[in-house]
Amino acid sequence: MTTRKIIKTDKAPEPVGPYNQAIAATGQMIFVSGQIAIDTKINQIVYTDDVSKQTEQVMANLEAILTAAGATWSNVVKTTVFLKDMNDFATVNAIYGKYFDPENAPARACVEVARLPKDVLVEIDCIAVL
Repeated sequence: MTTRKIIKTDKAPEPVGPYNQAIAATGQMIFVSGQIAIDTKINQIVYTDDVSKQTEQVMANLEAILTAAGATWSNVVKTTVFLKDMNDFATVNAIYGKYFDPENAPARACVEVARLPKDVLVEIDCIAVL
């Protein structure tokens, strides 16, 4: 029997639709919803024209949710990166890479999309295992 626990923290943005920040499944897997560059202090999108700073905010939001679930970056097994412009890949990749040990980095997919929520430049989701 699968058990579910909703993970919620005020240190990451509230969902902007019918989803949760993360779900822990069977007490071992955490599915973190895609995070965008919302600063919880002002509850608004930040750095609208700066993919580098947006990526830093996205990673901070992901980290807050992982922490609330009792996980760290080392628990992450899969990420998906959504970019508005694939030309930003190198910039996003350099920032993303600061959060993971190259030897134990998670599996990842990266795709360019036509549009992201709130017209942000980057969105990232992840799956972690405790």
